[in-house]
Amino acid sequence: MKVLITGAGGQLGQALQAVVPSDAEIVAATSADLDIGDADAVRSYVAAAAPHLLINAAAYTAVDKAESDAETAFRINGDAVGYLAQAAKDVGARIVHVSTDFVFDGAAGMPYAPDAPTAPLGVYGASKLRGEEEAGEGALIVRTAWVYGSRGANFVRTMLRLMAERDEIRVVADQIGTPTWATSLADGIWKLAMAEATGLYHYTDSGAASWYDFAVAIQEEALALGLLDRAIPVLPIPSSAYPTPARRPHYSVLDKEATSALIGAPAAHWRANLRLMLREVREQG
Repeated sequence: MKVLITGAGGQLGQALQAVVPSDAEIVAATSADLDIGDADAVRSYVAAAAPHLLINAAAYTAVDKAESDAETAFRINGDAVGYLAQAAKDVGARIVHVSTDFVFDGAAGMPYAPDAPTAPLGVYGASKLRGEEEAGEGALIVRTAWVYGSRGANFVRTMLRLMAERDEIRVVADQIGTPTWATSLADGIWKLAMAEATGLYHYTDSGAASWYDFAVAIQEEALALGLLDRAIPVLPIPSSAYPTPARRPHYSVLDKEATSALIGAPAAHWRANLRLMLREVREQG
């Protein structure tokens, strides 16, 4: 089976390649290889690759910048998905598109089911919701949240750096979600794709945490692994004390029951996967 992965240079794209099924032949397209916002380029590239499956791991993920750059956010997260979906249809390929918890407003008090009403708070979430619509019937759409990996820019890497540089850090404690290891997400996407699932599914690691809880866990696990040589105070703050251009959902835990039922098991707890990721960081040096 031939699989085209867009966004192959990102943390999810790399993870998808690292845990690829043995019977899959990968065509890895980075942003340098393909501008997914260019309809003609997409048509030509997909036609030449002639994949059986197209996994779109490319995205505009600058949540705050999107508020002042809506045109680019909607081009990459919205219009481009339509280009990819049409190109996939032209060659008879299935498409998998990765979306986000930001399609919800965070006002719920319990995990969001795939069919829960959407109400994005900002441009990023709205652009990703447009992408879900553009993916079309027959697509597999996988919503996820709080993704991090051992490479690239993400919350875990930022916390490790700040904890090594500063005498204390302050972290938002009133936004609740689920940290998700990119490798775990990639494995879940492959399992859903191999099951030929279509429609909306949610996939994150198990459990829930605030950003503050996540930061505390990062420090504890990093100290145990020798990635940090001292503990510093991690102080909880409200979102109001750390204003950003884009509003974030205060609660964005996703309901994964349908996903777990289809692939046969829930994902590991977020803290167990954090430990595995930090071991990767230690091995990379």
